[in-house]
Amino acid sequence: MLSAANNELLGRVGPGTPMGELFRRYWLPAVIASELVADGDPVRLRILGEDLLAFRNSDGDVGIIEPYCAHKLAPLYFGRNEACGLRCTYHGWKFDINGRCVEMANAPAGDTYKDEIQLKHYPTQEWGGVIWIYMGPEELTPQLPQLEWARVNDDQRHLSRWLQRTNWCQGVEGEFDNSHVSFLHSWQDMSHFPNYLQEVIEAAQFDGAPQIEVKETDYGFITGARRRSPDTDQYHWMMSQWMMPTYSLVGNPGWPQGGRVWVPIDDYHTTCFAFAYHGERALTEAEVASIETGVAFPPRLEKGVFQLPDGYVLDTFLPTANRESNYLLDREVQQGINFTGIYGANEQDRSVQENMPSADGVPVGGLVDRTREHLVATDLPGVTLRRRMIQAAKALQKGEEPTLPQQGDLYHRRSPGQRLSTCATLESLLEDSAEADSKAEV
Repeated sequence: MLSAANNELLGRVGPGTPMGELFRRYWLPAVIASELVADGDPVRLRILGEDLLAFRNSDGDVGIIEPYCAHKLAPLYFGRNEACGLRCTYHGWKFDINGRCVEMANAPAGDTYKDEIQLKHYPTQEWGGVIWIYMGPEELTPQLPQLEWARVNDDQRHLSRWLQRTNWCQGVEGEFDNSHVSFLHSWQDMSHFPNYLQEVIEAAQFDGAPQIEVKETDYGFITGARRRSPDTDQYHWMMSQWMMPTYSLVGNPGWPQGGRVWVPIDDYHTTCFAFAYHGERALTEAEVASIETGVAFPPRLEKGVFQLPDGYVLDTFLPTANRESNYLLDREVQQGINFTGIYGANEQDRSVQENMPSADGVPVGGLVDRTREHLVATDLPGVTLRRRMIQAAKALQKGEEPTLPQQGDLYHRRSPGQRLSTCATLESLLEDSAEADSKAEV
């Protein structure tokens, strides 16, 4: 378990907080690029506790600025996106993608007061189908993480994002908690699954107490779960990678590679970006259709708006199986078809992660009270992740800047995924995997 102080340090991400400052040293996904159309609708965001507005101007360039007009704080979301600027509908002030006031319609001709007006804005880059934002010191601008999914052609990847009503850490930890696959994601009837998912679930159900190992790296760690195999004398290994601050890489033999990025909205909400891609070819129509069924990631989604507890509204994608609908729980399905009675893997994850008890005064699921936990050996990846993030945040407090943001090439890796092997240790397995697949870099 964590101390109350470390739990607060881990979870709080607003401006000036230790963890918030650490996140601000990295480029972060802000929005999927296709959501922004030239002279189209702006997108309301909150990232690391800061309210923001993203829009694409007439030239196709993207800006992310504070969402309120500098005049009388009218919301710019309702403004007119026209002629390379966003014009406030209240009094006609117009702002460009860098937050500069370029027109002050209610001021006398020749007035230069507009030149003194500047909205907060953050640098952006459009790359890999995503609009990235950097919210840290200009002199420390990092390199973009050279993730394989961002380097392939558009037709080789599938991107999605959605709202998760938890602190960032609850979602990220779940990516590397392999023992829960044996229970939360178990099914009796898997006829509707792709073959790779059937193999994963069958192996996990056969052995609910895997041997968990973690190998720490410069970028984070690689973790392996070793299970007894039902059909051979080999071990079934499941491997995944954590890349700081919140990237996961999950390898799927015979299926597109996958993973997630968890970007804190605030202390109690997160935007999860999911990616599925093939490194050598375009995704097939069948693969895209399977991804979009909601059986794994992403969940079943609808584009919509979400009002945060303080009243600010986000433009996002909302899971249709959610807290209000009990995640579409079906008790009959739970009795004979799967362990939870809930359809999709992410929907199953959120049913527990979004409803864990928090400290007094914190919304349910918002920031788990980790002082109450009783952890076991299979929790090693989550414990390691917490330790590394807390250490990095405390080091930054002391003036020690992280070096990883300046080493974008360290992110250019592919997860070795799953293996049947006689190797009994993660170290020996990784050596064997590297020889078998040169692209499975660890």
